[in-house]
Amino acid sequence: MQNQPVSVTMKRGVAALAVLGALGAGGAVVVQQNSAGAAASSPAAPAPAQAAAPVAAPMISMPDFSVIAERNGPAVVNISVTGSTKTAFDGAQGRGRDPFGDDPFFEFFRRFQQQPGQQRGERSVPTHGVGSGFIISPDGLILTNAHVVRDASEVTVKMTDRREYRAKVLGSDPKTDVAVLKIEGKNLPVVPLGRTKDLKVGEWVLAIGSPYGLESTVTAGVVSAKGRSLGPEDSYVPFIQTDVAVNPGNSGGPLFNTRGEVIGINSQIYSQTGGYQGLSFAIPIDVATKIKDQIVSTGKVAHAKLGVTVQEVDQAFADSFKLDTPEGALVANVEPGGPADKAGLKSGDVIRKINGQKIIASGDLPAVVGVALPGEKVVLEVWRQGKAIELSGKLGNAADKVADVARADDGASSKVKLGLQLRPLDPVEKRQSGINSGLLIEGAGGAAAYAGVQPGDVLLSVNGRAVNTIEQVRDVMAKSEKSVALLIQRGDEKIFIPVRIG
Repeated sequence: MQNQPVSVTMKRGVAALAVLGALGAGGAVVVQQNSAGAAASSPAAPAPAQAAAPVAAPMISMPDFSVIAERNGPAVVNISVTGSTKTAFDGAQGRGRDPFGDDPFFEFFRRFQQQPGQQRGERSVPTHGVGSGFIISPDGLILTNAHVVRDASEVTVKMTDRREYRAKVLGSDPKTDVAVLKIEGKNLPVVPLGRTKDLKVGEWVLAIGSPYGLESTVTAGVVSAKGRSLGPEDSYVPFIQTDVAVNPGNSGGPLFNTRGEVIGINSQIYSQTGGYQGLSFAIPIDVATKIKDQIVSTGKVAHAKLGVTVQEVDQAFADSFKLDTPEGALVANVEPGGPADKAGLKSGDVIRKINGQKIIASGDLPAVVGVALPGEKVVLEVWRQGKAIELSGKLGNAADKVADVARADDGASSKVKLGLQLRPLDPVEKRQSGINSGLLIEGAGGAAAYAGVQPGDVLLSVNGRAVNTIEQVRDVMAKSEKSVALLIQRGDEKIFIPVRIG
C-alpha cells in the first residue's frame, strides 16, 4: 500500500535511498518591501560630500499560516483504504516468510484455504493504509495520489468535522501518481487551485495532511527547486522539491502557496530511515489538473510520446556539438516509424525547445511530452551539426508498441588518437548483430577507455556524423577541439559517450 517504501538507487555516486509513497510539503511566500530614499541639496550652499547612506535590506514578512489552515483545512480530507494483495510462497521455501511457516499443520491449511482460481503458493493478504486528499468541487471531486488507492476495495473519506463518506475511485494514473475520487455531497468546502509556473524557488509553502494518521497536521517550508526528475518511473512529472516535513500518510495532500492556492500534490520523499529527512516532492497542480480532466471526461488517461531516447547534455557534449551552453536533450535513439522519425529527428540532434518551451535538462522533454495528448502538434527547435533548425510533427500514443530499432553500415583497421582500435564489421557479425553499419571497437585505451568505451562496442557516429570508415573518423576528429561525442551501439542500446581529446 501507500505507506510501503519503494527502493530507489541514485546513480553517479549518489547514495541509495528509499522513496516513500507518502509525502507532504508546506510553506509560505517571501514578501519584499521596496525601500526608497531621496537626496536633497541646497542651491545656495552645496552640501559637503558625504558617504552614501547604506541601502536598507528588504524586509521579509512571514505569512500567517493560521489563516491558510483555517480557511482551507476543512477541504483537506483523511483517506482510509482497505484492500488485499497477493503474496507468493511455496512449501519449504516459503516457511521463513509465511506466518504459518513453522506450524505443523501449515500444509493442511495451505491446501484447504486456497481460493478457487488461486494458484498454489499464493495467498491474499489484507491491506490497510491511510493517506490524504483535497476536495476541488462542491459536489465531491477529490484529488489524491494513485498509490494511495492502489489495490483498494473500499475507500473511506473523513472530513475535519468528522463526517465520513464512502468514495468511488473514478480513475488513477500510475505514471503521474494522480487519482480522482468522488463522494456524494453538496456544498462541500473546496480549495482554490493555483498555477505551478507562477511558483518561485525560495517561496514559502504549506502542507496539510495526515502523517501516520494524525489528521489535519500542518507543516511549512520553502520551495527548494522546481522541475526535478526522479528517474525513469517518474519521467512524466517535473516535481516540486521542498523542505516541508512530510511523512507516511501525507501522500495525496495539498501543497499551498501563501495565497492559499494549491500548487502541488505531496507525493514522495527521499529517506534512508523511512521518515522525513528534509527532501520532499510534490506533483505540480498543472500536471494533476490535466490528468483529472482526462479521467473525469473519459475515465482513463492517455499519454503522448515522441519516440526518442534522450541523454543529458553535459559540458563535454556541448563542446563536441559546439553549443554555447550545456542545455537540451541529446537524441541517442529514434524509434523507426515513430513520431520523431516522421518529424525528421536524428541521433545526435539536440532538442532545445518544444512548442517554444526551453529544454534545459533532458528530463524536461518527457515531462512536457508525457502530459500532452496523443495527436497534438509540436514544433521542435533542434541543434544539428552546428546550427539551429526547426522541425514539426505530431505526437504518438505512449501505449503503442515500440518498434524494433533498426541499425546500419561498413568499415578498415587502424588506431586513431581517440585510443580506439577500429575495423569494419564482417558479414557474419553484421548478420548476427543486426547492425549493418559502423565500426567495431576491438580495443579501447586512453581517453576513450576512461570515458567508458568498451571493446565490443560498435561506433556508429562521431559528433552526430555517421562513420563507416576510419578515414571518416579522422576527418571528424581533425575538426574537433576539446571533445567528441561518440554514438555507441552496445547490445540492444545506443548511447552517447563524450570523450575529452584536448
